[in-house]
Amino acid sequence: MATAEPVLTAVDATAVNGRLALASAEERIAWAFGEYAGGLVLSSSFGAQAAVMLSLATRVVPGIQVVFIDTGYLFPETYRFADELVARLKVNLKVYRPLLSPAWIEARHGRLWEKGLEGLEAYNRIVKVEPMQRALSELGARAWLAGLRRVQSSTRGGLSIVSGQDGRTKIHPIIDWTDRDVHNYLEKNGLPYHPLWHKGYLSIGDAHTSRPVGADMTPEESRFFGLKRECGLHEERIDGSGI
Repeated sequence: MATAEPVLTAVDATAVNGRLALASAEERIAWAFGEYAGGLVLSSSFGAQAAVMLSLATRVVPGIQVVFIDTGYLFPETYRFADELVARLKVNLKVYRPLLSPAWIEARHGRLWEKGLEGLEAYNRIVKVEPMQRALSELGARAWLAGLRRVQSSTRGGLSIVSGQDGRTKIHPIIDWTDRDVHNYLEKNGLPYHPLWHKGYLSIGDAHTSRPVGADMTPEESRFFGLKRECGLHEERIDGSGI
């Protein structure tokens, strides 16, 4: 099992972010590959606008390992969308799943997502965080690319292009892209949104914790019943266990 190198120091991260501030998304990905080469992976949920990062990353780094966490509770449309993009973009997909099947998880813990904030956090640790940490370790990831954007939520508003998370370097190549930037890229390259995007789903995760955005709600309220926004994948682990 590979051991991750230390993340950039605060001084290094500040300098790197300064250099990459005016760089294109492609240049940011190229920088990451130059620094971490075979230790660089991309994570994708095959969500609403996933085609953007998948396209950018596979163009700059053909064959890059792409981690997809299959919780067992995704929408059928998500699985079909993943199949479409994997074939079209020649994605080197690495699928990771929870250690237990959905049926076994429910037999042991019940429907955790119906048990308030504490239940949701336990659920996310089991079906998302643990598989991701296992993937990063087994794939020898020293750094990983993620398609987070500041305009997506208040929890992402302060994110930088390059930062550290759990002993690895995290790179957000499109962190400063607007919704218009995303639309323009997809349109220019003939790439699709997730099918549920056209049905009002702006943030797409598990079927039982994602809702279309209604007139009286914010996009953040469409996930996890409005109790939280992040699923834990992009948050520093407090206890260091990831489970």
